[in-house]
Amino acid sequence: MTYLPQIAFLAILAVAGFMLFGRIRQIRKNILLGRSIDRSDRKSERWKTMLLVAFGQRKMFKRFIPAFFHFFIYAGFLIINLEVLEFVLDGILGTHRLFAPLLGSIYGVAINFFEFLALAVLVACVVFLIRRNILRVPRFTKPEMKGWPALDGNLILVIESILMLAILTMNATDQLLQEQMPEPYHQTGNLYISSVLIPLFDGMSTGTLVVVERFAWWFHIIGILAFAIYVTYSKHLHIFMAFPNTWYSNLNAKGKFENMETVTNEVKMMLGIQSDQAAPPAEVGRFGAKDVVDLSWKNLMDAYACTECGRCTSECPANITGKKLSPRKIMMDTRDRVEEYGSFLAKGGEPGTDGKSLLGDHISKEEINACTTCNACTEACPVNIDPLNIIVQMRQYVAMEESGSPASWNTMFSNIENNFAPWKFPPSDRFKWADELKQEPSND
Repeated sequence: MTYLPQIAFLAILAVAGFMLFGRIRQIRKNILLGRSIDRSDRKSERWKTMLLVAFGQRKMFKRFIPAFFHFFIYAGFLIINLEVLEFVLDGILGTHRLFAPLLGSIYGVAINFFEFLALAVLVACVVFLIRRNILRVPRFTKPEMKGWPALDGNLILVIESILMLAILTMNATDQLLQEQMPEPYHQTGNLYISSVLIPLFDGMSTGTLVVVERFAWWFHIIGILAFAIYVTYSKHLHIFMAFPNTWYSNLNAKGKFENMETVTNEVKMMLGIQSDQAAPPAEVGRFGAKDVVDLSWKNLMDAYACTECGRCTSECPANITGKKLSPRKIMMDTRDRVEEYGSFLAKGGEPGTDGKSLLGDHISKEEINACTTCNACTEACPVNIDPLNIIVQMRQYVAMEESGSPASWNTMFSNIENNFAPWKFPPSDRFKWADELKQEPSND
């Protein structure tokens, strides 16, 4: 019976690890459904981008108030997890505060720091709940945020608050038990923040305090394991995906369009230019993107890294002027579609036979046609997501595979092809406007 808690903990840890591993493997498979691109160049620049943008939160601080409170949650996630390591080792070894005798007086300083972060996270969660539900910040009330996205955002904040309260409850009851049972409960010194909660438990019997302390311990560690699984289905997956997503950022100048290799090869062959790149492909590819398998793996990673913060949509000039386009919805739809298609394949479905696609079933032509390609969304994203790249690829599909662009656009395309300009005038007439100026008498 002495080992029963350890056995129970190991069983819970094994189940959680199995479920988490399965979910991570599925997400990896889904991302790899995208076509291949090489983002392994300029490694030093990529490390610098990741350290500044993901680790340093540089782009977050363009809006100071949410960045200030978000930083507490971010720092709490990174640092409080050091305490979780002790939780896990205590659970496996059947010990209590394993690091306390090893760290001596430093242990109390560390726990006080963790408690400060727990309180900061708690305050930040309350502020964010108020912004979402009472102040109703406009970017959190857009149409794509109805239903599950809104519930998901609130659930995350409530769960994090409860987990922080569990830590403080455990420490408060632990301090009382240190006085009553000094042998198994190591002296931590005064824990200043959780001490505020001690009056709630003062007067309880030793047995009741043990039950409350153990309940808070088990609640916190099981809550963290459950939270880790839940995060893989939530927008909060960005807390893990932000790091690789910024490392694989598009480092080219904003506004530089990717050359379509298939079109380049076609043109070279038409012009009789012989090169390895101009060799005809073994299989004719699709121009642009209709579904997630036509996008790159980085486009799909972007979708899983989306924080749904809405900074892209709030900066989008098309959305501001009332157009249907929302860059955040583009990313949410891409993630929903790759999840849908990946689940179809995991159940034994044949590739390309589910009868659905990203363009049409999730994203409309009206949305992609509204984009001004100004790059405001990519500039605003705090984790370097590029919704514009997906929009442009779908536009290419509509224009080149369906000839479905608006009539005015097709006229413009024809003029560019024939006259090298959007207008209908031939190149030889381009400077006729200056002829009249040449005939005017000079004032000199």
